[in-house]
Amino acid sequence: MYSHIVCAIDGSDLSTKALRHSMELASKLGAKLTLVTVTEPSVIVTPGAEMVMVDTSRIYDDLERAKAEGAKKVLDDAKLLTSGAGLSAQAVHVPMKPPAEGILEAAREHGADLIVMGSHGRRGLGRLLLGSQAAEVLAHSDLPVLIIK
Repeated sequence: MYSHIVCAIDGSDLSTKALRHSMELASKLGAKLTLVTVTEPSVIVTPGAEMVMVDTSRIYDDLERAKAEGAKKVLDDAKLLTSGAGLSAQAVHVPMKPPAEGILEAAREHGADLIVMGSHGRRGLGRLLLGSQAAEVLAHSDLPVLIIK
C-alpha cells in the first residue's frame, strides 16, 4: 500500500500524535519513514527603519542558527522515539520555507507516497485568521495526506 511515509513534525503534542500514527503505519506496512520539520524564513520588521541604518545581518544569522538548533532538537527527539520503537527513520530539516511548501517539497524530493501530519481542525473565523498548514498541504498535494486530530 504505502512504502514511504513522510511525517511532518514540529515538536508539539499534536505532531507527536501524528508521529505515533506514522510509526504504527510504517511498522505494519514495512514502510520507510522520513521525519520532516520546516522552519520559516526570518523577517525583521522595524518601524521607522527608513530613518536608522542598522546592520541586521548578525541578528538574522542568530535567528537562523537558533531555528536550526530548534529543528535539530525536534528531529532528535522524534528519532529517539522511533528508535525506541525499533524503527529507523530519516530526519530532514527544510529551512527558510513556509511549512506547507517545505513539507510538500520534502515529500517530493524523498519519494514519499503518503504524508502524515497533525491539524487542530479549526473552523470558521479561527481557520481564516490563523490559516492551516494542513489545509495548504491538502490543497496542493498530489499524494494522499493523512491528517491526525
